[in-house]
Amino acid sequence: MTDVIDKPTTNPISTTRHGDVLIVTSNNPPVNALGAAVRQGLVAAIEEAEGDDAVKAVVIRCEGQTFFAGADITEFGKPPVMPWLPSVVDAIENCSKPVVAAIHGTALGGGLEVALGCHYRVAVRDAKLGVPEVKLGLLPGAGGTQRLPRVAGVQKALEMVTSGAMISAKDAHDVGLVDRIVEGGTSPTASTSVIASRSRAHSADRRAAHCSCSRPRAPIRSD
Repeated sequence: MTDVIDKPTTNPISTTRHGDVLIVTSNNPPVNALGAAVRQGLVAAIEEAEGDDAVKAVVIRCEGQTFFAGADITEFGKPPVMPWLPSVVDAIENCSKPVVAAIHGTALGGGLEVALGCHYRVAVRDAKLGVPEVKLGLLPGAGGTQRLPRVAGVQKALEMVTSGAMISAKDAHDVGLVDRIVEGGTSPTASTSVIASRSRAHSADRRAAHCSCSRPRAPIRSD
C-alpha cells in the first residue's frame, strides 16, 4: 500500500495515510521544538483526522533525532502566537479517535505533555522522558501536573516534577507512562500503526481515563 502525503512538505507537520491510520509527522530540526507552526500543524492534523471517516486512528511521530524536546526558545519574550500548547494537548486528548505517541530520543517538557495528551504511548528502548524545565524554576504548563499523576501515579509524577530528572523508557513502562517498548533506533512508525489499529476497541475507555482522576487502564491487545 502506498502512503499518500496530504500536506505540503514545507509545513513542519505533514500527514500520511498508512491504511486507515493517519500518521502525523513533525520535521522541525534540530529538536522538533513546539513552535507556533508545529502547534498549528498538530491541531490541523487532528481536525483532519476528525473530519475523515476513513481515518480510524492517529499516530504522532517526529523525524530526526528526537520526539518533541520542548518549547521553542526563539519564541521567548515575543508576543504569543496561537494556539497555546495547552489547547493543542487538549485537542489531541479530545480526539474521538485513538491517538498514539511514537517516542524516540527524548520527550521533554512540552513534548512529554503532548505525549500525555495522546491515548497511548510507545517508545524505543533508549528513549528518555521528563520535565526538566523544573530545574529552571518552571512548572509544566500544558497540563503535565494533572495528566502525569493520572497516567504514571502520584509517587512517580511527584518524583519527576520535583527533580526534573529524566527516566528511561523501561522505567516509564514500569509505571504505565509508556504502554509498550518497541525495538529499533528510530521513530517506531510501523509498529505504532499496528498498535493504533489494535487500540480502537479500547479508545473510549482510555479517553475516559484521561478525563478522570481515576486510572483505569485499557490494555493494548497483543493479538
